[in-house]
Amino acid sequence: MIRLLIFAILVLALGYGFSWLADRPGDLSLVWEGQLYQTRLIVAAAILIALIAAVMIVWWFVRLIWTSPHSVTRYFRARKRDRGYQALSTGLIAAGAGNALLARKMAARTRGLIRADQEPLINLLEAQAALIEGKNDEARQKFELMANDPETRELGLRGLYLEAKRLGAHEAAQQYAEKAADQAPYLPWAAQATLEYRSQAGRWDDAIKLLDQQKVAHVVDKTTANRQRAVLLTARANDRLESDPTGARDDALAALKLAADFVPAALIAAKALFREDKVRKAASMLEQVWKAHPHPEIGKAYVRARSGDSVTDRLKRAERLEAIRPNNVEALLLTAKAALDAGDFSKARNKAEAAARIDAREGAFLLLADIEEAETGDQGRVRHWMAQALRAPRDPAWVADGFVSERWLPLSPVTGRLDAFEWKAPFGQIEGPVEEGTAVSVDAILKSLPPVRAPVSATAPETPASPKVAATPSDTYVMELEPAAAKPKPSASAAAAQGEPEPRPFFGGAPDDPGVKDRKLEPEPKTRLKLF
Repeated sequence: MIRLLIFAILVLALGYGFSWLADRPGDLSLVWEGQLYQTRLIVAAAILIALIAAVMIVWWFVRLIWTSPHSVTRYFRARKRDRGYQALSTGLIAAGAGNALLARKMAARTRGLIRADQEPLINLLEAQAALIEGKNDEARQKFELMANDPETRELGLRGLYLEAKRLGAHEAAQQYAEKAADQAPYLPWAAQATLEYRSQAGRWDDAIKLLDQQKVAHVVDKTTANRQRAVLLTARANDRLESDPTGARDDALAALKLAADFVPAALIAAKALFREDKVRKAASMLEQVWKAHPHPEIGKAYVRARSGDSVTDRLKRAERLEAIRPNNVEALLLTAKAALDAGDFSKARNKAEAAARIDAREGAFLLLADIEEAETGDQGRVRHWMAQALRAPRDPAWVADGFVSERWLPLSPVTGRLDAFEWKAPFGQIEGPVEEGTAVSVDAILKSLPPVRAPVSATAPETPASPKVAATPSDTYVMELEPAAAKPKPSASAAAAQGEPEPRPFFGGAPDDPGVKDRKLEPEPKTRLKLF
């Protein structure tokens, strides 16, 4: 476009010049070797311009002849290079499709057309072909060559990192990732892998520094960076809680500023404040977190903030949390547990049943079983609630990659992923007839609850039937079922009057020796049931 504009300006300038000369006629005289040459001015200008054009044409023609060998060589070289790049493109496509044979063929053709020092992608094509064929040693050598080349260093390090991960060489993979992250912190895979490795080693300061570099390089967005920074600060605070409560408190509070509803940070901050006897500040912070995200661990820490409180005081604190978040399952269960500890069984039962109506899950039924055990001691009703708990969905827990943990962890123990734990119901729960969160199912369970059994009188115990085993002449064992109440024991005087021998006590013989039964003294059995 610029060249076209310059050409148009030049043509306009020439036209304007000729018109200017045409408007101002004149003659041009030239004396040369005694001869007078005279012509008009416009003709002389045209002859001059034509002469300049002829000189330029002659110069272009001479230059064309002079540089023709180089031009011919360059033409064939460019054609060869184009064929090489075409083969390289075909080989990379074949490697991506998994065609190792075509990839090898195109790699060999590319090497014949293009030198490897001119195009480093040839090493990549050969490495990919070696990986498809299962020649991992050859592929690793190619990645090492690329790692030594400044143009392909990042690509080679990534290949070596993936190969080390595949072989399980985690230390080597860590070194490759850290080297790539130091040289290019803007690489997402290197930064994320290095962040996880440093977190696994407990190098929280280095991990936080690397995360700040990622944020500056715009590798991660602001929301993700703040969340991960909160996780790292919480992990560092957890490690410093025993040795440096003040530092742990500062880290946990900084994490809460980044993630206001982050429960682990709130718990660690509360523990640190409790150790500094700042119970009111800790309670206020727990109330704010509870209002945003009611969590059972937050409620437990709030209720047991002061170790010297009575069970009644703990019940009042639980009711205060329930007032902040009414009709919440966690708040109702927390109040029910506190009421159970305080001995208020009626309130505990009402709160637990209300929680079960909102969310019929395992924890609510287990709590009802505990209330039944403490209030009535009826094992039938306790087993009824335990059976419902067995069929109900499980309570939420800290879950990461299918692993259920009793407490929060900054990393997944399965994959090592940062911030992998979530508070949710575990997988693989047993499906039962109880429909989660339906009041109809809970009411049906309450209707099917067996009545409380009256305590059995100790003065008139029921005597069960006493089975008796005897032997028949055919050596077939039979059982004689005879109620003990229908056959009273004769007294010693009555037995003597009837001519029967006085019965001996059981402890008259050895415990291991049952003795020999006298068939003549035993009456004929009324009912015989064959055992074998």
